[in-house]
Amino acid sequence: MKPESPRIKRTRHAKHFLTYHFVWIPKYGRDILVGKVAERLKEMLKEYSQEIGCEVIALEVMPDHVHVFLQAKPNLSPAQIVNHLKGKTARKLLQEFPELRSKTTHGRLWSRSYFVASVGYITDEIVKHYVETQWERELKRRGA
Repeated sequence: MKPESPRIKRTRHAKHFLTYHFVWIPKYGRDILVGKVAERLKEMLKEYSQEIGCEVIALEVMPDHVHVFLQAKPNLSPAQIVNHLKGKTARKLLQEFPELRSKTTHGRLWSRSYFVASVGYITDEIVKHYVETQWERELKRRGA
Protein backbone atom coordinates (compact mmCIF):
# COMPACT_ATOMS: atom_id res chain seq x y z
CA MET A 1 0.00 0.00 0.00
CA LYS A 2 1.49 3.32 -1.09
CA PRO A 3 1.27 6.09 1.54
CA GLU A 4 -0.77 9.16 0.68
CA SER A 5 1.39 11.99 -0.62
CA PRO A 6 1.60 14.99 1.69
CA ARG A 7 -0.53 18.00 0.87
CA ILE A 8 -1.24 21.46 2.16
CA LYS A 9 -3.55 21.27 5.19
CA ARG A 10 -5.81 23.92 6.67
CA THR A 11 -6.93 24.99 10.06
CA ARG A 12 -9.41 27.72 10.78
CA HIS A 13 -6.75 30.43 10.49
CA ALA A 14 -3.81 28.89 8.64
CA LYS A 15 -2.68 26.82 5.72
CA HIS A 16 0.34 24.68 6.43
CA PHE A 17 2.70 22.09 5.11
CA LEU A 18 5.05 20.92 7.86
CA THR A 19 6.85 17.64 7.43
CA TYR A 20 9.56 16.17 9.60
CA HIS A 21 11.93 13.22 9.36
CA PHE A 22 12.72 11.73 12.77
CA VAL A 23 15.29 9.07 13.60
CA TRP A 24 15.98 7.59 17.03
CA ILE A 25 17.61 4.52 18.51
CA PRO A 26 17.04 2.12 21.38
CA LYS A 27 19.18 2.68 24.45
CA TYR A 28 22.77 1.70 23.56
CA GLY A 29 21.81 1.07 19.91
CA ARG A 30 20.87 -2.54 20.54
CA ASP A 31 19.31 -4.66 17.76
CA ILE A 32 16.00 -5.26 19.55
CA LEU A 33 13.46 -3.92 17.06
CA VAL A 34 12.79 -7.14 15.18
CA GLY A 35 9.91 -9.51 14.45
CA LYS A 36 6.69 -8.88 16.37
CA VAL A 37 8.25 -5.97 18.27
CA ALA A 38 8.99 -4.16 14.99
CA GLU A 39 5.53 -4.85 13.59
CA ARG A 40 3.79 -3.69 16.75
CA LEU A 41 5.97 -0.58 16.91
CA LYS A 42 4.90 0.37 13.36
CA GLU A 43 1.24 0.07 14.36
CA MET A 44 1.79 2.16 17.48
CA LEU A 45 3.67 4.89 15.65
CA LYS A 46 0.81 5.30 13.18
CA GLU A 47 -1.79 5.27 15.96
CA TYR A 48 0.06 7.68 18.29
CA SER A 49 0.88 10.05 15.42
CA GLN A 50 -2.77 10.21 14.45
CA GLU A 51 -3.70 10.74 18.11
CA ILE A 52 -1.93 14.13 18.08
CA GLY A 53 -3.07 15.10 14.59
CA CYS A 54 -0.01 14.04 12.61
CA GLU A 55 -0.08 11.94 9.46
CA VAL A 56 2.59 9.31 8.86
CA ILE A 57 3.85 9.53 5.29
CA ALA A 58 6.49 6.80 5.61
CA LEU A 59 8.07 4.82 8.39
CA GLU A 60 10.60 2.08 8.78
CA VAL A 61 11.70 0.15 11.80
CA MET A 62 15.22 -1.22 11.54
CA PRO A 63 16.71 -3.58 14.17
CA ASP A 64 18.67 -0.72 15.78
CA HIS A 65 16.81 2.48 14.80
CA VAL A 66 13.49 3.99 13.74
CA HIS A 67 12.65 6.36 10.85
CA VAL A 68 9.39 8.31 10.89
CA PHE A 69 8.46 10.79 8.17
CA LEU A 70 5.28 12.64 9.01
CA GLN A 71 3.20 15.71 8.36
CA ALA A 72 2.48 17.73 11.49
CA LYS A 73 0.11 20.40 12.69
CA PRO A 74 1.60 23.88 13.23
CA ASN A 75 0.81 23.92 16.95
CA LEU A 76 3.21 21.02 17.63
CA SER A 77 6.96 21.39 17.92
CA PRO A 78 9.23 18.59 16.69
CA ALA A 79 10.27 18.01 20.34
CA GLN A 80 6.64 17.55 21.41
CA ILE A 81 6.03 15.09 18.58
CA VAL A 82 9.09 12.91 19.18
CA ASN A 83 8.63 12.95 22.96
CA HIS A 84 5.02 11.83 22.55
CA LEU A 85 5.95 9.02 20.14
CA LYS A 86 8.96 7.79 22.11
CA GLY A 87 7.21 8.02 25.48
CA LYS A 88 4.02 6.20 24.53
CA THR A 89 5.71 3.51 22.44
CA ALA A 90 8.29 2.77 25.15
CA ARG A 91 5.64 2.31 27.83
CA LYS A 92 3.44 0.14 25.66
CA LEU A 93 6.21 -1.98 24.15
CA LEU A 94 7.69 -2.72 27.58
CA GLN A 95 4.23 -3.79 28.79
CA GLU A 96 3.48 -5.98 25.79
CA PHE A 97 6.98 -7.45 25.44
CA PRO A 98 8.37 -7.92 28.97
CA GLU A 99 11.46 -9.65 27.53
CA LEU A 100 12.60 -6.22 26.32
CA ARG A 101 13.14 -5.14 29.95
CA SER A 102 16.21 -7.37 30.21
CA LYS A 103 17.68 -5.60 27.17
CA THR A 104 17.17 -2.08 28.54
CA THR A 105 18.66 -0.06 31.37
CA HIS A 106 16.34 0.98 34.20
CA GLY A 107 13.31 0.28 31.99
CA ARG A 108 14.33 2.87 29.41
CA LEU A 109 13.75 1.62 25.90
CA TRP A 110 14.87 4.65 23.88
CA SER A 111 18.03 6.71 23.96
CA ARG A 112 17.32 10.31 24.98
CA SER A 113 18.76 11.60 21.70
CA TYR A 114 17.07 11.85 18.32
CA PHE A 115 17.55 13.39 14.90
CA VAL A 116 14.96 15.63 13.24
CA ALA A 117 14.99 17.47 9.92
CA SER A 118 12.29 19.55 8.38
CA VAL A 119 11.49 18.36 4.90
CA GLY A 120 10.46 21.19 2.62
CA TYR A 121 7.59 21.52 0.22
CA ILE A 122 9.91 23.72 -1.83
CA THR A 123 13.66 24.17 -1.78
CA ASP A 124 15.47 26.73 0.33
CA GLU A 125 16.73 28.35 -2.88
CA ILE A 126 13.16 28.98 -4.04
CA VAL A 127 12.22 30.56 -0.69
CA LYS A 128 15.38 32.68 -0.69
CA HIS A 129 14.65 33.93 -4.21
CA TYR A 130 11.01 34.64 -3.33
CA VAL A 131 11.99 36.71 -0.27
CA GLU A 132 14.76 38.57 -2.07
CA THR A 133 12.48 39.58 -4.96
CA GLN A 134 9.52 40.83 -2.91
CA TRP A 135 10.02 44.50 -3.81
CA GLU A 136 10.57 43.69 -7.47
CA ARG A 137 7.22 41.83 -7.67
CA GLU A 138 5.45 44.53 -5.65
CA LEU A 139 6.66 47.25 -8.02
CA LYS A 140 5.52 45.19 -11.03
CA ARG A 141 2.13 44.67 -9.41
CA ARG A 142 1.77 48.44 -8.91
CA GLY A 143 2.81 49.09 -12.50
CA ALA A 144 5.86 51.12 -11.51
